[in-house]
Amino acid sequence: MYKKYRFKTEPYEHQRIALGMSWDKEVFAYFMEMGTGKSKVLIDNISILYDEGRIDSALIIAPKGVYKNWVELEIPKHLPDHIYHKVVAWSPNPNKEQKENLISLFQPTNDLVFFVMNVEALSTKKGALFAEKFLFSHDTLFAIDESTTIKNSTAQRTKTATRLSLLAKYRRILTGFPVTKSPLDLYSQCRFLDVTLLGYESFYSYRNHFAIMQKRSVATHSFQQIVGYRNLDELKGLLMDFSYRVLKKDCTDLPPKTYTIRLVELTPEQKRIYKELKDYAVAELGDSETVTTNSVITQILRLQQVLCGFTRADTGEITQIPSNRMKELLATLEELEGKCIIWANYQHDIRQIEVEIAKIYGLDSVASYYGETPADSRQGIVTKFQDENSPLRFFVGQPRTGGFGLTLTAASTVIYYSNSYDLEIRLQSEDRAHRIGQDNKVTYIDICAEKTVDEKIIKSLRSKIDIATQILGENYREWLV
Repeated sequence: MYKKYRFKTEPYEHQRIALGMSWDKEVFAYFMEMGTGKSKVLIDNISILYDEGRIDSALIIAPKGVYKNWVELEIPKHLPDHIYHKVVAWSPNPNKEQKENLISLFQPTNDLVFFVMNVEALSTKKGALFAEKFLFSHDTLFAIDESTTIKNSTAQRTKTATRLSLLAKYRRILTGFPVTKSPLDLYSQCRFLDVTLLGYESFYSYRNHFAIMQKRSVATHSFQQIVGYRNLDELKGLLMDFSYRVLKKDCTDLPPKTYTIRLVELTPEQKRIYKELKDYAVAELGDSETVTTNSVITQILRLQQVLCGFTRADTGEITQIPSNRMKELLATLEELEGKCIIWANYQHDIRQIEVEIAKIYGLDSVASYYGETPADSRQGIVTKFQDENSPLRFFVGQPRTGGFGLTLTAASTVIYYSNSYDLEIRLQSEDRAHRIGQDNKVTYIDICAEKTVDEKIIKSLRSKIDIATQILGENYREWLV
């Protein structure tokens, strides 16, 4: 059947292999590195099963920064034109239009129905009940995108996903890096597919078989501590029966550069300050402090800083603003293998990023390269980053400082925490990883607050438009809409 399927976008060879292995399987895991196109494979799989009359819907669960991409980018791009369909995104507090869309999920139709939820919704009673109602009402393929979000067997979202998976006809998990900390990460992800896949109905039985435990004592308290792992070849053999693993370096036909976006939701405080700055060029920050802008360039600069979680008050002091941006960056890093470059436009952000990464991955895992980095330390940072045996995994830089001249080909992933307005700086910073010496394809990830200047900046830079010229010209008003 799948060989007769009419693709909307032609698959790469590794995508054909993944689809051929999985399309009619009740359960399957796409362990495909970020940038290899696992979303397309899932959409084609859903479409084939719908064409065959085996399902009438798909429930896709994804992290908050990703789930809207399914609605706005992935499904429109890859779903074949011959399939009539409906796409609805979850909203916990829907407006009138969103409420009507959610109600329409239960109305009779011959269309293929996509229901997309953020994984955090499964931790709420309201979200869990709605997903359950949807699954009871349809013949569904249930997929968890970035399935490491359910690796914690005690988390409410994991328990809900596992319970609801029994109501689906087909189940899929997708992630580029299924083991983020230990082989134990696999248990809950695979249990979502089928409790029998790994041969253990209990996490503790699974742990005892694949982990080496040692009894420890602290004062009067004793506990079992993991000191190593065993039987990993056996585990690898079990996974091969229901999964497909591919890395970018194995995909010879991939384009040299791929681009993706991680969306960030603004906090209420960010929304308020952003709106005041946009509408009135002044905003209150609390404690009688204000931030005022007196030119369009400065206004847009301050708006972008607010989106990053801080701004500089009129007194010169930096004020922190509650933000989800750092959380989204760390969630993205958890899905990656290998070394990574993180570009940030502001020194304040660079310092914070370095601190947060060090907390999770260790002090030796991260180094920063920006204006305050001592000149005699800079080459040493680059040399360590390029050394495949060095623990230095994350290069956090300011593109104006590190975006020119450096060779950083040890990384095949580049994240833009924020962007410069300067097109030359963007192009130069992209080419630090994509240049002679790079043996892999490079994935570029932009962190973006939806419907803000973030979107306009990223769209303009990717279209190779000089933003500074636009802002200073007749189009400056469009940037403040």
